[in-house]
Amino acid sequence: MTIKYALTGASALALVAGSAFADGHATTLTIATVNNGDMIRMQGYTDDFTEKTGHSVEWVTLEENVLRQRVTTDITTKGGAFDLMTIGMYEAPIWGANGWLIPLDDLSDEYNVGDILPAMAGGLSHDGTLYAAPFYGESSMVMYRTDLMEAAGLEMPDAPTWEFIREAAAAMTDRDAEINGICLRGKAGWGEGGAFITAMSNSFGARWFDEEWNAQFDTEAWANTLNFYKGMMDESGPAGYATNGFNENLNLFQQGKCGMWIDATVAASFVTNPDDSTVADSVGFALAPDNGLGKRSNWLWAWALGIPAGTQKEAAAKEFIEWATGTAYIEMVAANEGWANVPPGARQSLYDNPEYQAVPFAQMTLDSILSADPNDSTVDPSPYVGIQFAAIPEFAGIATQVSQEFSAAYAGQQTIEEALEKAQAITTEEMEAAGY
Repeated sequence: MTIKYALTGASALALVAGSAFADGHATTLTIATVNNGDMIRMQGYTDDFTEKTGHSVEWVTLEENVLRQRVTTDITTKGGAFDLMTIGMYEAPIWGANGWLIPLDDLSDEYNVGDILPAMAGGLSHDGTLYAAPFYGESSMVMYRTDLMEAAGLEMPDAPTWEFIREAAAAMTDRDAEINGICLRGKAGWGEGGAFITAMSNSFGARWFDEEWNAQFDTEAWANTLNFYKGMMDESGPAGYATNGFNENLNLFQQGKCGMWIDATVAASFVTNPDDSTVADSVGFALAPDNGLGKRSNWLWAWALGIPAGTQKEAAAKEFIEWATGTAYIEMVAANEGWANVPPGARQSLYDNPEYQAVPFAQMTLDSILSADPNDSTVDPSPYVGIQFAAIPEFAGIATQVSQEFSAAYAGQQTIEEALEKAQAITTEEMEAAGY
């Protein structure tokens, strides 16, 4: 899918030294990316990159679970299908350590690597070397209908508890009007429903592993997490929530069918865009909920661009990274579509910009990002880095299976107890096989 936007003089980008126009070696880059709105928007500006560098781009745009599968298979088998991959904080340090990604340690002074938010740069690095550049960064937060909250006689705190969220969801639910009090991810996939429930579990005192890498799904904390989630969603969530991910819930919220949605901070620009959202003028924001145990349920993530080590087009790929994740791209989008629609969460200079500070969700997004600590994400100590994932190579495969069991429980195909028993067995077997 390609969307064309009118480009203005403000989109001008200085030619990268040694670009195709300078050395005569224009090429075509093949880029794998996720079908999220900001990436779709970026594709609409590709002509600007081609104009400035001479390079053309072929996009392979995939649903999130499919993208992860395709790029993981390609990089582990050295398939060479892509010159650039959209990856995140889970893949970048692991793949960088394995030598599967080209280090981004020679980007230009104009690009200003030091402007990248430390939380984002740290999560995309291994041993201090950056292996992927953040296109946008995110945490998660509550997005809610201010009109429905007011009609329910409630007021959203800046830092709500899960009990308040459940109470508010029930109060805002109106089945006759097709309004669900709350919309949350239930879709199988470690980065879809798996990411949400893991972040939520942190606030209930759960963790994936104890300090000896023993699976922890047989604990009261995990049972409390899943029972609370399913109970609230059965009461106040949409039909079929077990198969809803980010994009499905975004569509429901934009159509006015959700009282609340707890998900990626990057969604704020979409739900407040009057061109796409029927409720754009009545959206408020709050921190992700907690349970008074010292941990909120927000995650930390960046969708970033990395260069697989097998590419023959390293120089051109780095030109694209500088174009897509630099400040000039942000300014180009702002000039064409307004500051609310620029890719957020990656650069400090964006949050220092008075024009962006006026965007209603800017400060809550930054507060959410800064409150997420991947080195201290659980109530009880855990041996892993990561908030909605554990940064070990085995996690993606294990968590995909576990999330499938959870989704089956949400759908009523098995009990919560059965899902947790299977999760414990799956995780224990896989971790023992891996030598932990």
